[in-house]
Amino acid sequence: MTQTVTAAPRKFTYGDYLTWPEEERWEIIDGVAYDMTPAPSRIHQEILVDLVRQISTFLLESVCRVYAAPFDVRLPEAGEADADILTVVQPDIAIVCDPAKLDDRGCRGAPDVVIEIISPATAVRDQIHKVALYEKHGVKEYWLVHPTDRLVTVRLLGADGRYGPPQIYEATGTLPVASLTGLEIDLDAAFRWLQRREEGREKREKAPTEGEV
Repeated sequence: MTQTVTAAPRKFTYGDYLTWPEEERWEIIDGVAYDMTPAPSRIHQEILVDLVRQISTFLLESVCRVYAAPFDVRLPEAGEADADILTVVQPDIAIVCDPAKLDDRGCRGAPDVVIEIISPATAVRDQIHKVALYEKHGVKEYWLVHPTDRLVTVRLLGADGRYGPPQIYEATGTLPVASLTGLEIDLDAAFRWLQRREEGREKREKAPTEGEV
């Protein structure tokens, strides 16, 4: 009997990533490449910009820094060279409080806080793969912002190195960032453009048609 040998799928590295066209956006998780297109929606970007505004204002006098995608976060398994790293991601927002992790290429090692704004193209990766990934690499706090459902899911790393149960909040009022004492996110402000769009749609739907005037 002839035995068929199936070759193992190729694992991509950060070294490969650096050779890919700059106009393309990719993430690599455990050697598997994920295309980051299409570009995020306008509402996604409105929320992103306001969150970064709030966080950067709070961190003005802090050693911690906030970065918005595209910003490469390399997550080595141990002390391997950059070229051999099998995971590089581009979180929507990363807060890094250890300057030693920062270099001209981005961040090497886990950020303290990561925020992902869910879109249809990234929902599975953000809610499943990245939960396990960020827990494994020691991200202290992981927020998932759900624009459609108007919810925020927060995961906090425990002393055992595992995330506790997800904490789910309605995206209204203020929500503290547990890892950064004193920082509270104004979710009403972050979602104001989505709220205005919904209010505008309601007004258009209620407006009388030409025949009804």
